[in-house]
Amino acid sequence: MNGTLPLFLKDNFTLKKIEWIMKRLRNNIFATAVVAVACILGTTSAKAQEFTVQGDLVSSYVWRGVYQTGASFQPTLGFNIGDFSLTAWGSTDFDGNKSSEGLASKEIDLTAAYTLGESGSTLSVASLWWAGQGAGKYFNFKSHETAHFFEAGLVYTLPCEKLPLSMAWYLMFAGADKNEDGKQNYSSYCELNYPFSVKSVDLNATVGFVPYKTYTVGYGNSGFAFTNVALKATTAIRITDSFSLPIFAQAIWNPCLEDAHLVFGIALKP
Repeated sequence: MNGTLPLFLKDNFTLKKIEWIMKRLRNNIFATAVVAVACILGTTSAKAQEFTVQGDLVSSYVWRGVYQTGASFQPTLGFNIGDFSLTAWGSTDFDGNKSSEGLASKEIDLTAAYTLGESGSTLSVASLWWAGQGAGKYFNFKSHETAHFFEAGLVYTLPCEKLPLSMAWYLMFAGADKNEDGKQNYSSYCELNYPFSVKSVDLNATVGFVPYKTYTVGYGNSGFAFTNVALKATTAIRITDSFSLPIFAQAIWNPCLEDAHLVFGIALKP
């Protein structure tokens, strides 16, 4: 390329038309995702349909090593069709409609994910919204006004039973993730997870890091930084012969913020 515009782009009408199309695309990311979901649903076998209904009660809400709020209830509603899934996940604390420090914490995340057969890879697109109770304007998707963070994810699990290590990369590609110049920052978060068991306790070791500077998502980093080093243990308390109550505890360290957390939780599910 010699740096000059092709002849057909030198027409002002054509340029304005292209700008109008790009603006419409930016302002309709959510609609585009819905269309993509519909296409996948239309080509996926409906033989393996499954609903997920669950609610977790946690002593505090910590996201990727960063403290969000105190004791919270976190419901999950999911739907799977074959290798495709739709999940709605939320978190709300116990301040209700009021909080001494502003809006009470409320988060709603919507995620569409597709597993690529037996490759061990899963692709996802998510809308993350944590503007708080009473913030309103949930359906405002304009680039410089929306409170949504749109994030794409890729998770790969090694095809080895003796080493079930998973690697994940999440990239905020649109929405409220802006830098100091008002441009898209494309904030990223990477994570390694290794599950294992000791007797009747399921354990998961996590190492998460941010590869470069972020501005609006709370990591507090000026460059590469480890934000989430954690160990989670899950077990169950037997209530009756047919019912057990899953519980978990998680120790979390954030080297970047020089912070640490110990979270206890109860999972309520069928």
